[in-house]
Amino acid sequence: MNLLPIISGLLLTASFPPFSISCLSLSGFVPLLFSIKDRSAKDSFRIGYIAGITHYLTLLYWIPYPITRYGSIPLYLSIAPYLLLCMYLSTFFAIFCWLCRLREEPAIILYPSYWVVLEFIRSKILTGFPWCLLGYTQFKNIHIIQIADITGIYGISWFIVMINVVIYHLAKKKMRIMDIAMAGIALLCIYGYGIYRLEQPFKGKQIKAAIIQGNIDQSIKWDPYYQNKTIKTYMDLTRSCYKYKPSLIVWPETAVPFYFQDGGRLADIIWNVPKESGASLLFGSPAYMKTGKGFRYYNRAYLISCGHPLYFYDKVHLVPFGEYIPLRKILFFLNRLAPAAGDFSPAHKIEPLKCDHISVGVMICFEAIFPEIARNHVRNGANLLVNISNDAWFGKTSAPYQHLAMSIFRAIENRRSLIRATNTGISAFIDPYGRIIKRGGLYNRQALISEVKLINQYMSFYTIYGDVLVYAAFLIIILIIVGGRLWQR
Repeated sequence: MNLLPIISGLLLTASFPPFSISCLSLSGFVPLLFSIKDRSAKDSFRIGYIAGITHYLTLLYWIPYPITRYGSIPLYLSIAPYLLLCMYLSTFFAIFCWLCRLREEPAIILYPSYWVVLEFIRSKILTGFPWCLLGYTQFKNIHIIQIADITGIYGISWFIVMINVVIYHLAKKKMRIMDIAMAGIALLCIYGYGIYRLEQPFKGKQIKAAIIQGNIDQSIKWDPYYQNKTIKTYMDLTRSCYKYKPSLIVWPETAVPFYFQDGGRLADIIWNVPKESGASLLFGSPAYMKTGKGFRYYNRAYLISCGHPLYFYDKVHLVPFGEYIPLRKILFFLNRLAPAAGDFSPAHKIEPLKCDHISVGVMICFEAIFPEIARNHVRNGANLLVNISNDAWFGKTSAPYQHLAMSIFRAIENRRSLIRATNTGISAFIDPYGRIIKRGGLYNRQALISEVKLINQYMSFYTIYGDVLVYAAFLIIILIIVGGRLWQR
């Protein structure tokens, strides 16, 4: 049995949080390249699929946890969507290996282009699932990841695959001077840019902000009996921050476990926070809108402040099987997964919430893994990014660590400070360079205070132009493959 694809899949998994052995991703593809050497396209597809299924089964092992615990669904049924998702994602590994066999020798430019185009496609089709793209393994390598403000996350993925191709050649003792030179130049340029960028200050107003991590048990969160206790928990933590005079206080996604828009005694308590503190309050709450056909429900973020209207942002990109059930008539047995209000509807407007000098680009839950959402917020005037989430769904698994690592890149790509407020953790303040300034613990009840910078004028190359690297990679594939075939003829 060929163990190389399995080894490759496991090495790649170990390069993501919580293990975060990022150097493994710099050689994780090497066993895979050896395993498809001299193989047919069909065999290479199968080998790639084995590597992919090994990787995703170990990377996404946490998926059945929320389905079983909070959906009251038997384990054997919760495993089904987990396996289907892993099988689907593994096809991209398989296609990559199949494409690699179109040329006899690994190409230092072509192979990375294959990979980033496939990653980009994965982030778009079937609503997209760009969870743990290869580039995220480098979230701790602060100098390397600065290039993301030009290339986005896909540029980091491209670089990692290129390094793997070079290591593969060296391991074969078939040194190609041109490839080594190109990789060396790329490394020097990327690292040098990182040094340069980290020395360039960003101008902007400094404000104090507070994150309130309530650590509310997900199993009782929507029980009306516990609503008073939940709000009291958040209010006690919030009032403990008043002495620091924050300008912005952030509660997590659906921190308010009732319809805030309906008003009432508990809603009045929340309305009093800006009056008591002098700060704006950003928080999550479910919402609804009556239509001719019934009701539409939304996952909403509100921003309230003294002397200003009520602003809100409705989530645009919903979580399949968490906030809505795709193919509901077929998958009727999964209906119980949709929490609280039932089936949420997506909004279609990405616009920051503005109050005085603060313009907040809100990303709710896993919207933080979609670069275009943060990018559109900044293009529309956001001088601060905020990710509110409820990672209690994941339990004490690797998912909260993975979620935090991915959100870091939204700060770098757009050069904005990012506040991440979650119910159970991991909450954090992230600066425009992707450095974690302060972070909370997992399953801790706490309030975090830090200064954040509001950046108004600066727009990064990535913010303005987006994923031009991916389009360039696609063009490279066309030119090399089609051009090569024409040259042979």
